[in-house]
Amino acid sequence: MTTIKPINTTKSPKAIGHYSQAIIVGNLIFTSGQISIEPETGLMRDGSIEEQTERVIKNLKAILESAGSSLEKVVKVNVYLSDINDFDRMNKVYSEFFISKPARATIQAGKLPRNAKIEMDVIAVI
Repeated sequence: MTTIKPINTTKSPKAIGHYSQAIIVGNLIFTSGQISIEPETGLMRDGSIEEQTERVIKNLKAILESAGSSLEKVVKVNVYLSDINDFDRMNKVYSEFFISKPARATIQAGKLPRNAKIEMDVIAVI
């Protein structure tokens, strides 16, 4: 029987709805979408797409590490942008963190929670 284990860490923002920060199934971790919320304050980090992208990735990194994984073990990334014209600037920051080049999809999603410019979720190996 497959065990499903929810992950929640104080090093990443609390869920703003009825969901877990991530779920472990077997040797995979599936994160929920992360936006640019500061874990210490619970407040949105407004700013440029570069600043929001960095905060989102740091939030994901904290969740992965709390589950025994890392950014280097990410196999799939979904990126949701409120404006696809931010792609190149987002990608520049993204490439500084995701050295292993996981599979990725990037879409313009319209309006994101709390008017975020970016949301990301990942799947990684533990």
